[in-house]
Amino acid sequence: MAKILLVEDDPALRHILRNVLEIKGYHVQEADSKLSAEAILKSDSGIAVIILDLGLPPSPHTTVEGLAVIKSVIAQLHPAKIVVLTGQDEESSALAAIKEGAFDFLSKPSRSEAILNSVQRAVMFFENEKTLSDTEGLTRLQINARVADGLKAVREEAEEKLVRHVLKDTGFNVYQSAARLGLKRESIYYFLKKFGIKRDDG
Repeated sequence: MAKILLVEDDPALRHILRNVLEIKGYHVQEADSKLSAEAILKSDSGIAVIILDLGLPPSPHTTVEGLAVIKSVIAQLHPAKIVVLTGQDEESSALAAIKEGAFDFLSKPSRSEAILNSVQRAVMFFENEKTLSDTEGLTRLQINARVADGLKAVREEAEEKLVRHVLKDTGFNVYQSAARLGLKRESIYYFLKKFGIKRDDG
Protein backbone atom coordinates (compact mmCIF):
# COMPACT_ATOMS: atom_id res chain seq x y z
CA MET A 1 0.00 0.00 0.00
CA ALA A 2 1.11 3.57 -0.65
CA LYS A 3 3.23 5.57 1.80
CA ILE A 4 1.79 8.77 3.23
CA LEU A 5 3.60 11.57 5.08
CA LEU A 6 1.49 13.62 7.51
CA VAL A 7 2.92 17.09 8.14
CA GLU A 8 0.80 18.59 10.91
CA ASP A 9 1.85 20.29 14.16
CA ASP A 10 -1.38 19.46 16.02
CA PRO A 11 -0.76 16.01 17.58
CA ALA A 12 -4.47 15.33 18.12
CA LEU A 13 -5.36 16.00 14.48
CA ARG A 14 -2.31 14.07 13.35
CA HIS A 15 -3.47 11.08 15.39
CA ILE A 16 -6.97 11.23 13.86
CA LEU A 17 -5.63 11.47 10.31
CA ARG A 18 -3.21 8.62 10.91
CA ASN A 19 -6.00 6.36 12.13
CA VAL A 20 -8.20 7.20 9.13
CA LEU A 21 -5.38 6.33 6.73
CA GLU A 22 -4.04 3.24 8.48
CA ILE A 23 -7.48 1.66 8.65
CA LYS A 24 -7.39 1.68 4.83
CA GLY A 25 -3.95 0.09 4.79
CA TYR A 26 -1.76 3.11 4.06
CA HIS A 27 1.72 3.25 5.59
CA VAL A 28 1.92 6.54 7.50
CA GLN A 29 4.87 8.60 8.72
CA GLU A 30 4.54 11.81 10.72
CA ALA A 31 6.29 15.18 10.85
CA ASP A 32 5.44 18.29 12.86
CA SER A 33 7.63 20.85 11.09
CA LYS A 34 9.29 21.73 7.80
CA LEU A 35 12.64 20.39 8.97
CA SER A 36 11.31 17.03 10.14
CA ALA A 37 9.30 16.66 6.92
CA GLU A 38 12.35 17.38 4.76
CA ALA A 39 14.43 14.85 6.70
CA ILE A 40 11.87 12.11 6.05
CA LEU A 41 11.51 13.00 2.37
CA LYS A 42 15.27 12.93 1.84
CA SER A 43 15.45 9.44 3.29
CA ASP A 44 12.40 8.00 1.51
CA SER A 45 11.72 8.70 -2.17
CA GLY A 46 8.86 6.21 -2.11
CA ILE A 47 6.41 8.48 -0.30
CA ALA A 48 3.42 8.90 -2.60
CA VAL A 49 1.36 11.57 -0.84
CA ILE A 50 2.13 14.38 1.59
CA ILE A 51 -0.79 15.69 3.63
CA LEU A 52 0.43 19.15 4.58
CA ASP A 53 -0.90 21.70 7.04
CA LEU A 54 0.16 25.11 5.71
CA GLY A 55 0.39 26.57 9.22
CA LEU A 56 3.56 25.10 10.72
CA PRO A 57 5.95 26.28 13.45
CA PRO A 58 7.66 28.61 13.99
CA SER A 59 4.92 30.62 12.21
CA PRO A 60 1.76 28.52 12.64
CA HIS A 61 -0.57 31.45 11.93
CA THR A 62 0.90 32.07 8.47
CA THR A 63 1.42 29.90 5.39
CA VAL A 64 5.15 30.66 5.13
CA GLU A 65 6.45 27.31 6.39
CA GLY A 66 3.85 25.23 4.57
CA LEU A 67 4.55 26.91 1.24
CA ALA A 68 8.27 26.45 1.89
CA VAL A 69 7.70 22.69 2.21
CA ILE A 70 5.96 22.65 -1.18
CA LYS A 71 8.79 24.62 -2.80
CA SER A 72 11.33 22.23 -1.28
CA VAL A 73 9.51 19.14 -2.59
CA ILE A 74 9.26 20.61 -6.09
CA ALA A 75 12.88 21.78 -6.08
CA GLN A 76 14.08 18.30 -5.12
CA LEU A 77 11.91 16.74 -7.85
CA HIS A 78 10.38 14.45 -5.25
CA PRO A 79 7.47 12.66 -6.97
CA ALA A 80 5.09 12.84 -3.98
CA LYS A 81 1.71 14.51 -4.46
CA ILE A 82 0.89 17.22 -1.92
CA VAL A 83 -2.60 17.53 -0.42
CA VAL A 84 -2.87 20.78 1.52
CA LEU A 85 -4.93 21.32 4.68
CA THR A 86 -6.46 24.79 5.00
CA GLY A 87 -9.00 26.62 7.14
CA GLN A 88 -12.61 26.91 6.03
CA ASP A 89 -12.23 30.39 4.49
CA GLU A 90 -8.73 30.17 3.09
CA GLU A 91 -9.19 29.52 -0.62
CA SER A 92 -6.56 32.16 -1.36
CA SER A 93 -4.05 30.10 0.63
CA ALA A 94 -5.09 26.96 -1.21
CA LEU A 95 -4.66 28.71 -4.56
CA ALA A 96 -1.20 29.87 -3.52
CA ALA A 97 -0.33 26.28 -2.62
CA ILE A 98 -1.65 24.98 -5.96
CA LYS A 99 0.41 27.64 -7.74
CA GLU A 100 3.54 26.41 -5.96
CA GLY A 101 2.83 22.82 -7.01
CA ALA A 102 0.35 21.28 -4.55
CA PHE A 103 -1.95 18.65 -6.00
CA ASP A 104 -5.16 19.19 -4.02
CA PHE A 105 -6.55 20.84 -0.90
CA LEU A 106 -8.87 19.95 1.96
CA SER A 107 -10.64 22.33 4.32
CA LYS A 108 -10.33 21.65 8.04
CA PRO A 109 -12.18 19.90 9.47
CA SER A 110 -12.68 17.36 6.67
CA ARG A 111 -14.74 14.21 6.70
CA SER A 112 -12.89 10.91 6.52
CA GLU A 113 -14.47 10.17 3.14
CA ALA A 114 -13.17 13.42 1.65
CA ILE A 115 -9.67 12.76 2.98
CA LEU A 116 -9.58 9.23 1.62
CA ASN A 117 -10.97 10.28 -1.77
CA SER A 118 -8.31 12.96 -2.13
CA VAL A 119 -5.53 10.60 -1.08
CA GLN A 120 -6.77 7.85 -3.41
CA ARG A 121 -6.81 10.29 -6.32
CA ALA A 122 -3.33 11.57 -5.44
CA VAL A 123 -1.98 8.01 -5.25
CA MET A 124 -3.51 7.26 -8.65
CA PHE A 125 -1.70 10.24 -10.17
CA PHE A 126 1.54 9.34 -8.39
CA GLU A 127 1.49 5.77 -9.67
CA ASN A 128 0.57 6.70 -13.23
CA GLU A 129 3.13 9.49 -13.42
CA LYS A 130 5.73 7.00 -12.22
CA THR A 131 4.72 4.66 -15.03
CA LEU A 132 4.94 7.50 -17.54
CA SER A 133 8.31 8.52 -16.13
CA ASP A 134 9.63 4.96 -16.46
CA THR A 135 8.33 4.49 -20.00
CA GLU A 136 8.54 8.00 -21.48
CA GLY A 137 11.01 9.89 -19.30
CA LEU A 138 8.24 12.18 -18.07
CA THR A 139 8.97 13.49 -14.57
CA ARG A 140 5.71 15.36 -13.98
CA LEU A 141 2.56 16.03 -15.93
CA GLN A 142 2.69 19.73 -16.65
CA ILE A 143 -0.41 21.57 -15.55
CA ASN A 144 -0.92 24.83 -17.46
CA ALA A 145 -4.29 26.06 -16.22
CA ARG A 146 -4.05 29.61 -14.94
CA VAL A 147 -4.46 29.85 -11.18
CA ALA A 148 -6.78 32.78 -11.79
CA ASP A 149 -9.26 30.29 -13.26
CA GLY A 150 -9.60 28.76 -9.80
CA LEU A 151 -8.99 25.38 -8.23
CA LYS A 152 -11.57 23.56 -10.32
CA ALA A 153 -9.83 24.53 -13.57
CA VAL A 154 -6.45 23.38 -12.25
CA ARG A 155 -7.82 20.02 -11.12
CA GLU A 156 -9.74 19.43 -14.33
CA GLU A 157 -6.75 20.13 -16.55
CA ALA A 158 -4.73 17.66 -14.48
CA GLU A 159 -7.43 15.03 -14.94
CA GLU A 160 -7.69 15.66 -18.67
CA LYS A 161 -3.93 15.45 -19.25
CA LEU A 162 -3.65 12.17 -17.36
CA VAL A 163 -6.64 10.60 -19.14
CA ARG A 164 -5.31 11.67 -22.55
CA HIS A 165 -1.84 10.26 -21.76
CA VAL A 166 -3.20 6.90 -20.71
CA LEU A 167 -5.66 6.62 -23.61
CA LYS A 168 -2.87 7.39 -26.07
CA ASP A 169 -0.57 4.87 -24.41
CA THR A 170 -3.22 2.12 -24.60
CA GLY A 171 -4.24 2.87 -28.18
CA PHE A 172 -7.55 4.31 -26.96
CA ASN A 173 -8.47 1.02 -25.29
CA VAL A 174 -11.09 2.01 -22.72
CA TYR A 175 -10.86 -1.25 -20.78
CA GLN A 176 -7.05 -1.08 -20.44
CA SER A 177 -7.16 2.63 -19.63
CA ALA A 178 -9.70 2.06 -16.87
CA ALA A 179 -7.60 -0.74 -15.40
CA ARG A 180 -4.44 1.36 -15.50
CA LEU A 181 -6.14 4.31 -13.82
CA GLY A 182 -7.94 2.17 -11.27
CA LEU A 183 -11.33 3.37 -12.53
CA LYS A 184 -14.50 1.80 -13.85
CA ARG A 185 -15.01 1.85 -17.61
CA GLU A 186 -18.02 4.09 -17.08
CA SER A 187 -15.69 6.69 -15.57
CA ILE A 188 -13.53 6.68 -18.70
CA TYR A 189 -16.61 7.23 -20.87
CA TYR A 190 -17.57 10.08 -18.55
CA PHE A 191 -14.16 11.70 -19.05
CA LEU A 192 -14.38 11.23 -22.83
CA LYS A 193 -17.64 13.15 -22.86
CA LYS A 194 -16.56 15.72 -20.26
CA PHE A 195 -13.35 16.68 -22.07
CA GLY A 196 -14.56 16.05 -25.62
CA ILE A 197 -11.84 13.46 -26.22
CA LYS A 198 -12.08 11.59 -29.52
CA ARG A 199 -10.13 8.65 -30.88
CA ASP A 200 -8.58 10.72 -33.67
CA ASP A 201 -7.39 13.50 -31.34
CA GLY A 202 -3.68 14.15 -31.60
